[in-house]
Amino acid sequence: MIKSHVKEIVDHCFAEGVKLGHWSEAASGRYTIEVPKREGQGDFSTNFALVAAGVDKRKPRDLAAQFAQLLGSQPMIDRVEIAGPGFINLFLDKNIWATVLAPIYDQGERFGCSEVGAGRKVLVEFVSANPTGPLSVGHGRNAVLGDAIARVLAASGYAVQREYYFNDAGRQMRVLGESTKARYLELLGLPNVFPEDGYQGDYIYDIARSMIDEGNDAFKEAEVAVFKNRAQQAIFADIDATLKRIGIGFDTYFNEHTLYEDGRITQVVAELRAKDLVYEKEGATWFKTSEFGQEQDRVIIKSTGEPTYRLPDIAYHLDKFKRGYDWMINVFGSDHIATVPDVMAGIRALGFDDSRITVVLYQFVTLLRDGKQVKMSTRKATFVTVDELVDEVGPDALRFFFLMRKPDNLIEFDLDLAKKQSQENPVFYVQYAHARLCSIEKQAREQGVTVDSAAEVLHRLVEPEEFALLKTLADYPSLVAGAAADLAPHRVIFYLMELAGQFHGFYNKHKVLTDDRELVRARLYLCGALKRVFRNGLQLAGLTAPESM
Repeated sequence: MIKSHVKEIVDHCFAEGVKLGHWSEAASGRYTIEVPKREGQGDFSTNFALVAAGVDKRKPRDLAAQFAQLLGSQPMIDRVEIAGPGFINLFLDKNIWATVLAPIYDQGERFGCSEVGAGRKVLVEFVSANPTGPLSVGHGRNAVLGDAIARVLAASGYAVQREYYFNDAGRQMRVLGESTKARYLELLGLPNVFPEDGYQGDYIYDIARSMIDEGNDAFKEAEVAVFKNRAQQAIFADIDATLKRIGIGFDTYFNEHTLYEDGRITQVVAELRAKDLVYEKEGATWFKTSEFGQEQDRVIIKSTGEPTYRLPDIAYHLDKFKRGYDWMINVFGSDHIATVPDVMAGIRALGFDDSRITVVLYQFVTLLRDGKQVKMSTRKATFVTVDELVDEVGPDALRFFFLMRKPDNLIEFDLDLAKKQSQENPVFYVQYAHARLCSIEKQAREQGVTVDSAAEVLHRLVEPEEFALLKTLADYPSLVAGAAADLAPHRVIFYLMELAGQFHGFYNKHKVLTDDRELVRARLYLCGALKRVFRNGLQLAGLTAPESM
């Protein structure tokens, strides 16, 4: 928004300087325009002089002085200062900042959206939890992170598709069937052998019990596959219901077993073999990953004849390429960090461009209660489920806390804090800002004051707290675009927390509804824009925007 206008001015002055022979074109596209971190350093700052000095072998401050002269003639610029070794600080005409408000009203729920993605087809694969048990808290972070990534990409003009890779093949599914059958026979009082590494937890009993309710002992002679299918269906229905509770859905589901049924697993091995990239050793089939930068080769088919996870993952990603996606994003737990290079090696080996794949790795979640780690679930297995967490803190707090940290940072989820109805709780703090703005509007209506347009009174917004709010509002569109480009939806949460802090500070220091009707109109117009941006930001993060709290 305003930053983009400033960039246009800086770029124009750079081009003018090239024409005048002040500097060469070598620095084109290499300098940046940033918001200074310290007060007093201007509204924006550019490192042009430092960059140009490096390529033109000139003194930075000399170049900065020439550049400052060109900038000083621009109407938006109030003054220019040179700082340190050659940074150029720009101070804008203060009246410029209020111009951010009209576009917020004009664009409404589209404010912050853009077309920078230009319709590029993007597939975001996330959750993809094995259908062997309820979603754990770790899966919950995956779900919220993946959904938030998809949201910021869609808001930035990408054609986004959400996909769940359904791991319904392999050894873990066989063990699930064996576990369910053993519990079924146990409940009937019949002899059974529970697998040594079987799936624990009451949910297996629940599935077995439902089969007894349906047909008593009718399944006692059934094959393990029958129990596997019933368990898989029940568990995935549970997973789907959990995801819906936190506002997450998918456009497509990809079943792993199809890779086996239509021969794509076999085809991958054949193509690697044709390129002399596989060999047999100790009864297993090995992929020469060492030829693609890995320290050692990897097994892709065990001596038992069962593929390792690498092989179907390679086949699955080849299918993504063939479906024509421009960008493929995978959201994985950090435990995948050592396996991702193997899959990428397979993709390169088969002639595909692995740069079109981005893997977002996230760290794990620790739950705290009374300052102590929560280790056990009260109802299911040996982990806390997403359902239990939603029951305790609600979907908004769950999503907010999962997005409060960068993906590569560990999360300590403070259950006590997440439930507090006070401004100590960050999600309450942000949502309360929106509710407070709604309350201000309601009070204004009750006093007969409404604001449709306020262009002629916006010069009354002169307080430092008002300028801080206007500047932060102006930054929202670039914030969203940057969050999409860098797959960093946590920035939306950071932004909302900053904006909430600024608004609460303004509210505590200045009255909106006063006897000065001109000032009231100006501040109400500002408040209406704030309410819209809070609503847009909360919705972008998948949270509600309550009108009262």
